[in-house]
Amino acid sequence: MFKGNMFDSHHHLLDMSAHNKTPENEMDFIRDEEFESKSGTDIMEAPNSGDDQDPNQRPNKKKRYHRHTQHQIQEMESFFKECPHPDDKQRKELGKRLALEPLQVKFWFQNKRTQMKAQHERSENTQLRNENEKLRAENIRYKEALSNAACPNCGGPAAIGEMSFDEQHLRIENARLREEIDRISGIAAKYVGGKPLLNFPQIPPPEASCSLDLGFRPQSSLLGEMYSAGDLLRTAISGLTDAEKPIVIELAVAAMEELIRMAQSGEPLWMPSPNINSTEILSEEEYVRNFPRGIGPKPLALKSEASRESAVVIMNHINLVEILMDVNQWTNVFAGLVSKAMTLEVLSTGVAGNYNGALQVMTAEFQVPSPLVPTRENYFVRYCKQHADGTWAVVDVSLDNLRPTSVSRCRRRPSGCLIQELPNGYSKVTWVEHVEVDEKAVHSIYKPLVNSGLAFGAKRWVATLDRQCERLASAMANNIPTGDVGIITSPAGRKSMLKLAERMVMSFCAGVGASTTHTWTTLSGSGADDVRVMTRKSIDDPGRPPGIVLSAATSFWLPVSPKRVFDFLRDENSRSEWDILSNGGLVQEMAHIANGRDPGNCVSLLRVNSGNSNQSNMLILQESSTDSTGSYVIYAPVDIVAMNVVLSGGDPDYVALLPSGFAILPDGSTIHSGDNPEVISNGGGSLLTVAFQILVDSVPTAKLSLGSVATVNSLIKCTVERIKTAVTCENA
Repeated sequence: MFKGNMFDSHHHLLDMSAHNKTPENEMDFIRDEEFESKSGTDIMEAPNSGDDQDPNQRPNKKKRYHRHTQHQIQEMESFFKECPHPDDKQRKELGKRLALEPLQVKFWFQNKRTQMKAQHERSENTQLRNENEKLRAENIRYKEALSNAACPNCGGPAAIGEMSFDEQHLRIENARLREEIDRISGIAAKYVGGKPLLNFPQIPPPEASCSLDLGFRPQSSLLGEMYSAGDLLRTAISGLTDAEKPIVIELAVAAMEELIRMAQSGEPLWMPSPNINSTEILSEEEYVRNFPRGIGPKPLALKSEASRESAVVIMNHINLVEILMDVNQWTNVFAGLVSKAMTLEVLSTGVAGNYNGALQVMTAEFQVPSPLVPTRENYFVRYCKQHADGTWAVVDVSLDNLRPTSVSRCRRRPSGCLIQELPNGYSKVTWVEHVEVDEKAVHSIYKPLVNSGLAFGAKRWVATLDRQCERLASAMANNIPTGDVGIITSPAGRKSMLKLAERMVMSFCAGVGASTTHTWTTLSGSGADDVRVMTRKSIDDPGRPPGIVLSAATSFWLPVSPKRVFDFLRDENSRSEWDILSNGGLVQEMAHIANGRDPGNCVSLLRVNSGNSNQSNMLILQESSTDSTGSYVIYAPVDIVAMNVVLSGGDPDYVALLPSGFAILPDGSTIHSGDNPEVISNGGGSLLTVAFQILVDSVPTAKLSLGSVATVNSLIKCTVERIKTAVTCENA
């Protein structure tokens, strides 16, 4: 028997470390870098140091030096070219062959790495100094030309405004270049002498950055072990080292150049998709031919997914950039795609009061709204830049090479979007999504969808952005649009209701997928339509009722089109056919807010007039949304008193919600209608995820009973059967 208030009688939804042991050989590898000494061939044997040694006590042991023979040096030089980081076994074999102790070999390789690094740093600094000298010389020449210039009318000194257009353009471009070179020079000077945790490849000079090669050899490390454990936050727990930051900057610049070329190229690099109208897919052969280096070759265990999509959206280009560069706004707008995200480090905030030049290191988890599709975790850098033609570009690229591991399930090659300003507050967005992923864990019924590109590809990103831009434009309306009906009487009440619905949708999306934030438990069987559950304690959260919350979800295939399923589930007149807990009561729409071109994109306030006189009437807040890649019907019971406060313009953040609902996706075999790309044809089936959240006990410290789990299991299975019966009979 459920306890508690009105949440006891309706569906609700829930959001719910391993100790990393450091292998001895990994710690040896890390200590290698701590024993770096002077470069050359004079090798110093380090004194023994134990954990119990007094750090303030100076060692008394006399230093001993050994001069290697020319033959020994040549042999180790040759070995270094093939393997700069020999392991214990290799050091022993090499020492035996050269009549050296393994420790002597170890120190020689340490010194050689230090020597190579110092040479590289000197070369890089020379490059930067030369660039600065060129720019200074140009500036001096421009100043002299300006001081010697005479006005053609009066013979006096020429004003800046009377200079030729080309001269003014050159002066502006020169100032920009100098600022960028000075900034990079400052970064390099700041980080010179930093000691990398791992042996990273050398950075090419700035003029070769477009073909940056950051290929790596698999190596073991403490952070690599953390990464393979599946939690990317642990990968970057110590932040970037001083030596890693210049590498990240170079990688971001190279990724930006690649994104621009990818977005602007046509055939044969991009080919029309055989499954989805307007979407383009990448020719891997052409990609390798055009971008032979990048972040290195594709690992054999990973599959390449790449697509491109364009659309015109109703949002100012500056606002779009702000959404993409603010991790909270980005997560909210793409709640169905991004289950969690975090900015780990900001390397640059941009210049001139905007995001031009902004550079952020981030981690994110991308999802499909179903427990049957594993999330894709990425550790990446995001770089934003405004180009000379006014176009903005935001690019992501994985930083796997910084923390290499042999177990990388997903990495992002340069992906992102170009944003062009259009009149009347519109923008054209061109999106490129390019990832390499291991998708063997995807359930078989979702594989066609993932392979089609509708699950994670550019089509879904652009369709979601387009729909959310319409929703945001609707929320910002200062009057009551003609499409709104019902009891909403003020713009303030309308905005509060939309804000409450937005929180409901984000809460649903955060708890319906396979995020590593929570763990699903399968109740029975081994089929695709198994019911999965998880529990969470809700304490001191004003947006949720206190107590024990049980979430239940299941995904299954239906032999009817997604549009038919969506229309059935969102219609209040057919609600009694599947909603068990409404007890067959009459459902009436009290308020309706349209927030998109499609009539299915709306927020509604429903009242269930129960036929049972002993049960009070119930209010349900519902948002339905649809685009060409999927649809949602999300709802939650709401308190009548609290809803009255919201409708009068009050703060909706304190209204307790436990959202439940449906995610409706095409099964991957559908083809979009050429006449109306927003409508999925009736030729394919649907993938439906049903998710409930139920407050099973209003006491947070109570224990979950098996009876509650059994009841929820029966509830969701009965709902699924009702939906299957209703939509298949209707289709027949």
